This record gives sequence, structure tokens and C-alpha cells, in this order.
Amino acid sequence: MTAPTDLGTPATAEVRRSLRVPRRWGLLPRDAVLIVLGNAVLIVAMWVRHGQFPNVTHPAALLTGAGQIAALLGTYSALVQVVLMSRSPWLDDLFGIDRLAGWHRWLGFATVYLISAHVVLTTAGYAMTDGRSFFAQTWVFLTTYPYMLMAYVGFGLLLLVAITSIRAARRHVSHQTWHFIHLYVYLAIALAFAHQLTAGTDFVGDPVAVGYWVALYAVAAALVVTFRLVMPARMAVRHRLRVGSLVAESPDVLSIYITGRDLGELPVRAGQFFKFRFLTRGLWWQVHPFSLSAAPNGDYLRITVKQVGDFTRSLSRLGPGAPVILEGPYGIFTSVRRRRPRALLIAGGIGITPLRALIEEMPQRKNSIALLYRAHSWTDVVFKAELDRLVASRGGFVHYIVGARGREVHPQPFAPRFLSASVPDIKERDVFVCGPRAMVDAVLSSLRALRVPATQVHCERFAFLS
Repeated sequence: MTAPTDLGTPATAEVRRSLRVPRRWGLLPRDAVLIVLGNAVLIVAMWVRHGQFPNVTHPAALLTGAGQIAALLGTYSALVQVVLMSRSPWLDDLFGIDRLAGWHRWLGFATVYLISAHVVLTTAGYAMTDGRSFFAQTWVFLTTYPYMLMAYVGFGLLLLVAITSIRAARRHVSHQTWHFIHLYVYLAIALAFAHQLTAGTDFVGDPVAVGYWVALYAVAAALVVTFRLVMPARMAVRHRLRVGSLVAESPDVLSIYITGRDLGELPVRAGQFFKFRFLTRGLWWQVHPFSLSAAPNGDYLRITVKQVGDFTRSLSRLGPGAPVILEGPYGIFTSVRRRRPRALLIAGGIGITPLRALIEEMPQRKNSIALLYRAHSWTDVVFKAELDRLVASRGGFVHYIVGARGREVHPQPFAPRFLSASVPDIKERDVFVCGPRAMVDAVLSSLRALRVPATQVHCERFAFLS
């Protein structure tokens, strides 16, 4: 099938007014942070109120007390971690998925450290009190305490998730295997829940503490179920998304057009991404994130994929009419963040996709757009005709930086002197950067050296999304 014939033509004012705009939430970032910290303080305060503060002169009591507080904060950290990746539009709008993912990663390790400390310190404290060895006390826990075996299984699952999250191990695990293993976090938390309520001295005989923790678990579960299950299912039923056509942009780059009902009702902006599930044989069980490569127009969604792995290569076998399920939209890499009337967009490789959509959404004003596009070869340059036309219609310019570094282009093509020479008014522009992680980091370093205000810099590390 062929692509829509009006591709690259900016949507009319009537079409743009008819599109549904994502809702902005009244919550501020500091409010979310205060809520998280406030609950942590409340958890410690309830522990102190229950008389759990240990006798500092008794080593066993100190160990047990430290183990208790480590358990409470570790469990709370796990729940916050789940909330961060619940795909809540409130949190995404406040912080962006990239920042949330970073916090999720570090909270994950903090959770494992705290729960590990709980296991070691509590076992050592009880062993010291009862005159047993550490391993003998562990056996007593497993054989006589209710739900303790479940708790140990949950602890083992947390360790498995942590090990596979280490970057050295992550490189040897496929995206889908890593994603599947991470689902064990939910099982680990569920297994520990009964142990927490029946064996935790902070809860026995205190219905207020029990009710508080049940509420925390319920909120985390509700967010996950709502935004990762219910909303995608509702979107699938409401819009009946299907693969419309496939278009080869280059030998290894493919655009997929997705059609459906009432696409103008999707609350999505240019620059955002969805997580896609294609309901065909061999693909239905895999979910992958892709940015839109065309601005929302009410007629179709377009994603453009570089075929670099088994999954992306298999997309070329998609047939028209294949059902599609979406999660999202996600991301704050949108024109809503703009502070200046003019913009500089810097792309690397397939990272051009969200920037191409952003350009289409930006107003047609003289000299409003400048685009720097880095690619290893001209065959890697995607959308050249579209980009030239879109940028020219806005009175801007495109500078293609093509070739091997050190031979055809400078070893540091985004060094401060090159950026300032290409765009002399760079400090007066919003800067949108998308590409491989190393390129984005190099650009951000140069922007800091040029003293471009941080509020005008917006980045998407495309390697994170692929």
C-alpha cells in the first residue's frame, strides 16, 4: 500500500483545533516530591510511635530495630518505584519518562539494599537474642513464622531483577526478556505483603497502620491497572487501530502508517511516543516504544523504525489490517516546553523522527526553525525531502552533517564553536535534541559551555526508547 498523498503538508487550522490536546495537570513537581517525602517521614514517625525505637545499649535490639526501619523504607521504596513506572500521565507531564526511568532505576537498587539490610540485620538480631547461629535462625524463620517462605521467595525475585538491571548484565539480555523479568517485581511485592502485615511488629494490633499500608498498596496497584491495562484496552476498543500501510524510507528504515476511528480524539502531541503492540503471529507478546514521525492530524499515526534487531526487522512483514494496541502517549519532548519564538533542532540518525513531527507542528514564521542533522551516510538521512520542504516553509535552514567522524566530518561535530558558528543566535532559541545517548550528552555539554539557559534545552535520548 502507498503512503497518504498529503504527507508533509502542515495540518490546517481547522484540523488542529479539532485535535484533542493532552490535559495539563495542576500538580507541581515540588508537590509530588513533598508527597513522597512526607509519607516517608510519616512511616518513620509511626514506627517511633509504636515504641520500636531500640535500646541503644543492647546490640541485638539495635540490629533488630535497624532491620525494621530498613524493611519499612524498603517496602515504601518498592511501592514508589512501581508508581513511577505506572505510566501515570500526571507524573509523565511533571517529570518526563526519561527522568522517571532514571529515578525508577536508582530506587530499585535502593529497595534491594534496604530489603537486604532488613534480612541480614533482623536475622542477626534475633539470632543474637536467642543464642543461635545466623543460618539456624534463618531456618527457624522459614519453618515457624507465617508467610516467611513467601517473603524469602519475593526477596529472591528482587535480587534477580537487580542483577539483570546491572548494565554489564543488561547488555546480554534482550529487551523482551529484561521486560518479562521485571514483571517479577509485582510478584515479589505481593509475596511480601502478607508477611509484612502478619509478622511486622509495626502492624500487629494497630488497625491504623494496617489501613495506611493497605491504602499505599491499593493506590500503587490502581495506578498500574488503570494506566497499563485499562487505558490501553479502552483505547483499542475506542479507536480500533490497524496497520494501514508500510513505506520503505531507505533500505533499513520503514515507516508504518496506523489508521483507526476518531484519531483526532487521541490526546497526543508531536514529539511524544507510544508503546506499540502489533497483534500478529510472533509479535503480539512484544511491546516496544516508538515516537511519532508525523504530527497528529486526525487521519493516521506514523512511526518510522530503523531495522536493527529481530523485532524491528520483523515489522516489515506486517500486513495491512493488523490490529494495534497502544500504551500512551508518553513524553514531555513537545512544543509545550518552548520558551522562545525560535527553535534549534539537533538530530542524530533515526532520532530525527520526533523532531520531524515537531517541525510540522511549529508555526510558519520567518527564521523560526534551524535543523542540524547528523548521519553517518546519506543513505542514513531520513525524510530529506520532507524536512527541506517543512523547514523552508518556515523560513529556516537545514544543515546536514554527514560522513564518518575524523575523516569526512570533524571528530567533534557538535563542539561549542561549531554550534555557535552554525546558529549564532543559539542562546535566543529553544534547543530540542534527539539521538544516540553519546551524541546527546556531547550536545548538552556544548550547550552548557555556550551558556544556553537550561530551561530552553529539551532532550530525548533515543537509545533509551529503542
